[in-house]
Amino acid sequence: MNTTLSASSAALEERFGRRVAARLSAGNGELPHEVSERLRAARVQAVARRKVAPQVRTSAALVSRGGAATLGGGWWTRIGSVVPLVALVAGLMAISMIQEDNRADELAAIDSALLTDDLPPAAYTDPGFAQFLKTSGDTPSER
Repeated sequence: MNTTLSASSAALEERFGRRVAARLSAGNGELPHEVSERLRAARVQAVARRKVAPQVRTSAALVSRGGAATLGGGWWTRIGSVVPLVALVAGLMAISMIQEDNRADELAAIDSALLTDDLPPAAYTDPGFAQFLKTSGDTPSER
C-alpha cells in the first residue's frame, strides 16, 4: 500500500515538474540567445542537483531493516521509549516514600501526645474511661 502511495506521489511530482518546465519554456522564443543559453545551463545544473539530492536524503535519514524502513538510530529509539517508563517508576517510588514519611510523622505525633499526656496510655483502653469521656464530653487535657 505504501508503494502505491509513493508511486502515485512520484507521478504527481513528475507531472507538476513537466508543466512548470513547459510554462518556463513557452517564453524562450522572445529572449535573446545569450539569456536562453544561461537558462538552459541553469536547468541542466538543477536537474543534476535534483538527481543527487534524493539519494543522499534517503540514505542518511532512512535505514532499511528487514524490509521495513525506519528512521536511523536503532538503539536510540529504544532508549527514547524506555526513558519515560523509568521516569514514571522513579516518580511513583518517590511518591510512595513521601507518603510513608508523612504517615510515620503522623503516628509519631500521636505517640508523643499520648506519652506526654497526664493520663497513662492504659487509661485509654479501659472501657469505663471511654464511657466517661463520651458522657462528660470533657477531655482530661482540657481540665
